[in-house]
Amino acid sequence: MIFRNFRVNTALRVILASATFYLLLYLITDTDLYASIIVVAMLFVYEIVSLIRYVELTNRKVTRFLQAIEYSDFSQSFRSERLGHSFRELDHAFAKVIDRFQSARTEKEEQVRYLQTVVQNIGTGLIIFRQDGQVDLLNNAAKRLLGVRRLTHTDHLQQVESELPGIVHGMHSGQQVLVKLRRDDQLLTLLVFATDFIQQEHSFRLVTIQNIQSELEEKEMEAWQNLIRVLTHEIMNSVTPIISLAGTAHDLLKKPTRDSASVQDAEKMEDIRDAVQTIENRSQKLMQFVDNYRQLTRIPRPDFQIFQVQALNHSLYPLFKPTLQDKRITFYSDVNPQSLELTADRTMIEQVLINLIKNAIEAVEKAEAPEIKFEAYLSDIGRPVIQISDNGPGIESHVLDNIFIPFFTTKPAGTGIGLSLSRQIMRLHSGTITVHSEPFVSTRFALRF
Repeated sequence: MIFRNFRVNTALRVILASATFYLLLYLITDTDLYASIIVVAMLFVYEIVSLIRYVELTNRKVTRFLQAIEYSDFSQSFRSERLGHSFRELDHAFAKVIDRFQSARTEKEEQVRYLQTVVQNIGTGLIIFRQDGQVDLLNNAAKRLLGVRRLTHTDHLQQVESELPGIVHGMHSGQQVLVKLRRDDQLLTLLVFATDFIQQEHSFRLVTIQNIQSELEEKEMEAWQNLIRVLTHEIMNSVTPIISLAGTAHDLLKKPTRDSASVQDAEKMEDIRDAVQTIENRSQKLMQFVDNYRQLTRIPRPDFQIFQVQALNHSLYPLFKPTLQDKRITFYSDVNPQSLELTADRTMIEQVLINLIKNAIEAVEKAEAPEIKFEAYLSDIGRPVIQISDNGPGIESHVLDNIFIPFFTTKPAGTGIGLSLSRQIMRLHSGTITVHSEPFVSTRFALRF
């Protein structure tokens, strides 16, 4: 018979062991049955051991429960259906605690996965490292900005920028530093911010990295536009009456006078007419000059449409074919894949490319074997890139940083608005235009969408 009550079971075991003990005493004191004494003694020992193990069952359960928590082994089950109500309550309590621990662990793991997802997909670069330079965390944004796939120690930042390890270690907590990098023909302006914290008695530094180059270019272009608006407004207001008065004076001076004038007076009148005409002509030229710069402040919003880059290439080449043949310039084009498409304002992008190809034609005029290349491809992150390159003399390093500034030009007859206009058009397309130049090797302008 199986007893389901722990108390009754324990009491019966004690009674049975007591009876066996008295039987053993009787056999020892009143009989000479040695074999029976040995059997009864062994039975008594077994009953005592069984009783002790039965009573210590609770301790073993508690020990197993604590070990399960210590080693996070939540697969353990506690069931004692045959030991009575009190054991069932204990098993139920153990099971509830195990479930709570398992639930807390699952919730913690979900929170960790959530935070890891946020950290890895946030647009700001994050680097966490210890005092000795060992890197504990490097998220995807930091890898993309720095151009590295992995980073185990801050010393390896020398491969990105020689001074970068010293900067991230030498910064004070809460300090911001601007760092300029040139990577993949692009100029990056990184805003680096450092914060120190202590975790489990270890000191860590969190460095955040943001590329603010686009924001700087946008603010710079906005400042130039405001300046141009003010200058053009004031200049046109001042020059317009000068043109009008000069024209009126010129018309009056052209009318013959009734009195015959001396030769000397006639020569003076001719000089005055020439001077007034010069004032009128130069004033009109100045008005045209100012009106050209007003284009930078009157660019319409793009009319986005989807079109193939190959079709764009085919429409541009005929425009320059006579000039290219006349100057014996070799023109290469490569669109990979052939079906590469853009979502942009086709007219605006054509204008940018026309300007770049014109500049390339002028750049290779004195080259021995002039070449211009039109290339289109997908970047490492799957974004379309159009590149115009030439093998002309190149652009000097001190000029590269200024070529996109309005009014800046190195050409005697240049206006200095072509590249500025191109940059603004690319900004309206949420893209960038960059330049990389190696003198007498290659100068590349890249449009990244």
